[in-house]
Amino acid sequence: MNTALLLVDIQNDYFPGGRNELFHPDQALTHAQEALSLFREKNLPIVHIQCILLENNATFFLPETEGINIHEGIKPQSDEQVIEKHTPDSFFQTELQEYLESIKVTRLVIGGMMSHICIDSTVRTASRLGYEVLLLSDACTTRDLVWNDTVIPAKTVHDTFMASLQDTFAQVVDTSRLYDLI
Repeated sequence: MNTALLLVDIQNDYFPGGRNELFHPDQALTHAQEALSLFREKNLPIVHIQCILLENNATFFLPETEGINIHEGIKPQSDEQVIEKHTPDSFFQTELQEYLESIKVTRLVIGGMMSHICIDSTVRTASRLGYEVLLLSDACTTRDLVWNDTVIPAKTVHDTFMASLQDTFAQVVDTSRLYDLI
């Protein structure tokens, strides 16, 4: 089985000092680095997704800002694919599917940011397209949300999305399990 690592939106704006800091982004980064090291060690394909928002009302991931850069901690190497997107879904109007087909990928290991938007939409599309998906829950994070004037803590948001993706759309695992699965 040809497996690729897909790291979604691990960009500067989600870290301290960025325009949209998430809940414990450094912990998610540490686990993404573990997965990245394993894939580099095994010489398996790696794809970095970089979001640049083009809407007039966008408040982060703005073109030509430091915030759109992929975090230094997982900086892509020259042999790693970088695909730019402009919507939450990494497959929508990008060359991601075409690229994965060209290297005969059938299984994706996914980590990144934010659990409730870009990870959710990317995992669901990957599953719909027929990819087997391993989602690294500890290599993802999100932020607090507000619904009906109630703050929903980021941990609850994250856990809810991991639970909703488990089984139907992905096998959700901690990064430590990855060593036995690829």
